Amino acid sequence: MSARGKLRVYLGAAPGVGKTYHMLDEAQRRAERGGDVVVGFVETHDRPHTQAMLAGLEIVPRRRMEYRGSDFEEMDIDAILERHPSVVLIDELAHTNIPGSRNAKRWQDVEELLAVGIDVIVSLNVQHLESLNDVVQKITGVPQQETVPDEVVRSADQIELIDMAPEALRRRMAHGNIYKPEKIDAALSNYFRPGNLGALRELALLWVAGRVDEALQRYRDQHGIDKVWETRERIVVALTGGPEGSTLIRRGARIAQRVGAKGSDLLAVHVARSDGLTGASPALLAEQRDLVESLGGTFHSVVGDDIPNALLQFARAENATQLVIGVSRRGRVERFLGGYGIGETVVQQSGDIDVHMVTHERSAADQSRWTWVRRVLRQPETGPRWWGPVAGLIVPIVLTVILDALRSELNLTNQVLIFLAGVVAVARLGGLLSAFFASLTASLLLNYYFIKPFYRLTINDPQNILALVVFALVALIVASVVDFASRQERRAGKASAEAETLSELARSVLRGDEAIGALLGRFRETFGMDSVALLERIDPSAPVLPDEADDPDAWRIVAATSGTGTMPCRTPGEADVLVHAGPDAMLVLRGRALPAADQHVLTAFAAQAAVALERSRLARQAAEAVPLAAADKMRTALLAAVSHDLRTPLSAAKLSVASLRDTSVEWSDEDRAELLAGAEESLDRLSRLVDNLLDMSRLQAGALNLHMEDVAIEDVAAMALDSLGIDRSQVDFQELAGVPEVQADPVLLERAVANLIANALKHGSQDRPVLLTASELAGRVELRVADRGPGIRPEDWDRIFTPFQRLGDRDNTTGVGLG
Repeated sequence: MSARGKLRVYLGAAPGVGKTYHMLDEAQRRAERGGDVVVGFVETHDRPHTQAMLAGLEIVPRRRMEYRGSDFEEMDIDAILERHPSVVLIDELAHTNIPGSRNAKRWQDVEELLAVGIDVIVSLNVQHLESLNDVVQKITGVPQQETVPDEVVRSADQIELIDMAPEALRRRMAHGNIYKPEKIDAALSNYFRPGNLGALRELALLWVAGRVDEALQRYRDQHGIDKVWETRERIVVALTGGPEGSTLIRRGARIAQRVGAKGSDLLAVHVARSDGLTGASPALLAEQRDLVESLGGTFHSVVGDDIPNALLQFARAENATQLVIGVSRRGRVERFLGGYGIGETVVQQSGDIDVHMVTHERSAADQSRWTWVRRVLRQPETGPRWWGPVAGLIVPIVLTVILDALRSELNLTNQVLIFLAGVVAVARLGGLLSAFFASLTASLLLNYYFIKPFYRLTINDPQNILALVVFALVALIVASVVDFASRQERRAGKASAEAETLSELARSVLRGDEAIGALLGRFRETFGMDSVALLERIDPSAPVLPDEADDPDAWRIVAATSGTGTMPCRTPGEADVLVHAGPDAMLVLRGRALPAADQHVLTAFAAQAAVALERSRLARQAAEAVPLAAADKMRTALLAAVSHDLRTPLSAAKLSVASLRDTSVEWSDEDRAELLAGAEESLDRLSRLVDNLLDMSRLQAGALNLHMEDVAIEDVAAMALDSLGIDRSQVDFQELAGVPEVQADPVLLERAVANLIANALKHGSQDRPVLLTASELAGRVELRVADRGPGIRPEDWDRIFTPFQRLGDRDNTTGVGLG
């Protein structure tokens, strides 16, 4: 099997920038070097400089095809496959092939050529990219019917942007290097306005920059490069879920603006601990998410017990160059007891990432003096594991020193109670084992320093022995209760973290963030997986086979998300973690094995994904039902509207024909001619009615094909009057002869004009003719049909475009409301 061919794309920022010229120039260079290059399909648009570049190149003859009575030329893919050159040139990648061709789209022809090992060089304008289609329409006002999926272009081995300054492109246009002279003014006034060209240029630059960025990230992943390459600025803002987050986000946005980074390079990240002890406010996080998205950035949430490490891992994975973090809310005492805070640790470990420490209203100077106590009391969940046992040894010694200094002020009972309080504090800090060390140490110290005989490990008074034993037992019991409460608190915190995670996932779906895709992306990001995919069995009714887990033909990817350079799983057998998401769906994760503690969240998430999948199915079914319901409604309205209008001409024509066939009556030549004329007029009326109904049904179905050609407005008006069979004195022609030709379907344009004239004659003034006039303005031709009738009320203007709507016309016995 031959290796896959390479694809090179010349991407034009706008029509006329020279992408075809550059493509042919590359072909000439390869041909001069002895390369086997052929032209599969190139459209020169009669541009002399482009035509000259074809000289000396082998051109594969085009295939002629007939469609709807017209001849068309298409690329002959069979001839190219038979010729099998090394390189083939193909223009207009987004082109739609004529029905009956080998493939529906030209990009599918290109895929077929690449599959057999032929290198392909293609050209494409940025407005034909699927992801930019609607954006380009908003900018230029011109819908693009032909598009190419972005992945087809992204998969290219090389993409070269062909760009030109708007002023230079307009000069090329004015010199006649792009369009024919008669089209230059219209093009410069519409599509080729400076603002349009500038916007298209920026879209093209940003799209290509994104593709280059993906390739760079893939290279970094493949070569294990974790150092920051400052190819573009990325600012990461660290959020704690506290009220200072808004300040940090705005500071990060200002930094992004100063360095010239786009809004997409502003990232806000919140690190949630797996034990739920983050102190984050879900309401504040939701507000901060809205704020960062309103500033053009993105919000991310990750899980990690080591917050500085998780934060820096995220920043390096995103190739961030700057990190914005708030000044620590820890006071001096807390920093002394707990060591470095998150900010200081991030600064020490940031490496080549610049860290901005931003002051805010919630910094340490503004905190309650007892805030550090609450934080220290939950130190065992966040600090080193040796802290508890060490505290169990140090706390009794510190209490002994203090109580020895106060020996004359306190009796034994008070001393025992103070030691008991110390043991309880150690239990809160380090758990039951630490409390056991503390109680044992405290008992020995009580015996040695505070029970007679002093400074000896002997007890003379039996009551003191009882007191010491009771102290040890009470200390252990209280410590066990405190330890149990601490473990319950941690479980509650874990449950809270799980609930917050699921709540965030649910909110992303409710906001409509691409439904299942957003759900998978949020889950992959939260748990740090390489890829997450939702698979669905292709044939749910078939029995489950033993080897189905490794059969890619048995599954299809409903939605997937993955990190750069990582492919999502295509089968359940490739997954590191696998969860059922319904009877015929699987949630497959790749990256690492999740701990058992996360299985609850994973199961709940899988259930949520199953619901989202089912909702997606129902939405598709509902979307499929909408046209059927509309067609049924249209059918009902059609039957109600045309029952009389079809019957009237049919009855008249039938009556005339029946009269002519009646042998009992001898008709004169004048009578016979009158009956034939009446039958012909009725049938013409019926034919116009049927044509209108057929066109209306094609429009509703989106199946009305246009055959565009140059048409003279004067000829269209004459044909419309002839089809109506009316006296031309009823219509006043003005300024039609000097109007330039337009691009239109002559048959449909004539029918539209005839309907407008007939409607104006029916409802206009009887003593004044209908006015028919046309004029050219800004490259467009405007045709006007005006009557002197009562007109339509402004509140009914939108309703006149509803089929079968007559709006209470004076004559409701004729017409179906399609004119």
